[in-house]
Amino acid sequence: MRDSIADTLALLRDAPEDGPDGPTGQTLVAALREGGLLAACGELAHQPADALDLMAALVAIGSASLSAGRLFEGHVNAVKLVKLYAGRAAPCLMKNVASGALFGIWGADGAVPARLEAGVLRGEKLFASGADVVDRAVISVQVEDAPQLLLFTRDQLAGRLHPEEWAVSGMSATASGRCVLEGLKAGDAVPLGQPGDYLAEPHFQGGVWRYAAVQLGAMESLTRIAAHQLQSRDQAAAPLQSLRLRRMLTACETARLWLVQAASAVERLDAPAAAADRAILARLVVADEAKALLAAMDDALGAASFQRAHPAERIRRDLSLYLRQANPDRLSAEVTARVLASGDWS
Repeated sequence: MRDSIADTLALLRDAPEDGPDGPTGQTLVAALREGGLLAACGELAHQPADALDLMAALVAIGSASLSAGRLFEGHVNAVKLVKLYAGRAAPCLMKNVASGALFGIWGADGAVPARLEAGVLRGEKLFASGADVVDRAVISVQVEDAPQLLLFTRDQLAGRLHPEEWAVSGMSATASGRCVLEGLKAGDAVPLGQPGDYLAEPHFQGGVWRYAAVQLGAMESLTRIAAHQLQSRDQAAAPLQSLRLRRMLTACETARLWLVQAASAVERLDAPAAAADRAILARLVVADEAKALLAAMDDALGAASFQRAHPAERIRRDLSLYLRQANPDRLSAEVTARVLASGDWS
């Protein structure tokens, strides 16, 4: 596993900037595939032998590219769902994983929510990460009062994907555009589980620790950049700058400790549903620490770090957007209420 992580990291760091805002999704996915991490998810995605191996992979990819990390984390999530719910179809699908196919999971609805009516899909999905590169997509559609997961191939979605509509300031290479589902037949898809299985914990919200681990990778990269630049300016020992660096270092360590706890709790074989709350709390702590780190970095590096060519500039934009996934205010309110009601917090 360490070799796959190191090989993929080297490929990502050497990736050509062949897009308008850094490497394209195709280039990033090629690195993930060639380095071996896409295939490694056959063993890594669901209840790995060591949850910290999965965490290490997520943090490492995030340190090199948040867009690559988002695509990789979506692949991990989708492969986990296949292992949990694909049933007889799982062996064939896992061969696709072993060959380096990229899987994705699209859950956010568009203006017309995704639903199933008389065996036919209606509506659309938004934030379809990797819309220009995924080989197979797990899509959630509403069936009466519960979500059903359906797995489609890229060929089945031909003409329905609109990655060009992704026009935001960060995470450009994820091409998280729109997917039009109108008229697709559910019978052409591979169903994953039964309606409602998708929401089972600790595999649903319990998975939020994974994208927080990707975000930690970016936090560590920004800390290294800030430290290097202040040292090169001979400013690292200045009292205010030293304080800012200390805040960045402790933000990374606080995030890491929460994520180790969350990963270990959620990914173990006998993890209870309640373990998901540890993951949610970790995700929220990481966001808080990341925002504090960004503020400290901005003060430390000043206006120069907002130049397009600065190594921190794209990471700042990407991380600022990524931290908004997904509905953190609701997550915070709900997990706080549950923890207080349980009495298991003092």
